[in-house]
Amino acid sequence: MPRLDAIDLRILEAIQRNGRITKLALAEAVGLSATPCWMRLRRLEQAGIVTGYHARVAPRAVAPVAVVLMEVTLANHRQADFDRFERIVREIPEIVDCWSVGGGIDYLLRVMARDIDAYQRLVDGLLERELGIDRYFTYIVTRTVKESVALPLAELLPRADA
Repeated sequence: MPRLDAIDLRILEAIQRNGRITKLALAEAVGLSATPCWMRLRRLEQAGIVTGYHARVAPRAVAPVAVVLMEVTLANHRQADFDRFERIVREIPEIVDCWSVGGGIDYLLRVMARDIDAYQRLVDGLLERELGIDRYFTYIVTRTVKESVALPLAELLPRADA
């Protein structure tokens, strides 16, 4: 992983705020001329630090949606059990996020379904596939308090004065 300097961080912060920023505006925002700025951005992309540019769509502006968090614990903890569960989860578009976690559960999923009935049909389908789900708990999201796609870069990186 390449070492990031202050200019790299300013580039990352700027493109997180506005992925459609022009090359010239990005260069102005970080205090570089266009060519060196573009070269730095390409280096960040090639290093896998910048992995893509996406439009953020407001789900409820498109259609009614039920957002559900689901805890899953598998009955067995063999690698083959984890691999099978993860493979199936990747195939289901309504499961928009899946994290393998440590602690009292194995996975935390974020599901976006048309409604609660559609969510329950999805769960029933998972159970019918006999993926080895021992227990699951459902948490219905009633209101989004904070949702962010931008990384808090300044808080994640080591401080120069530390």
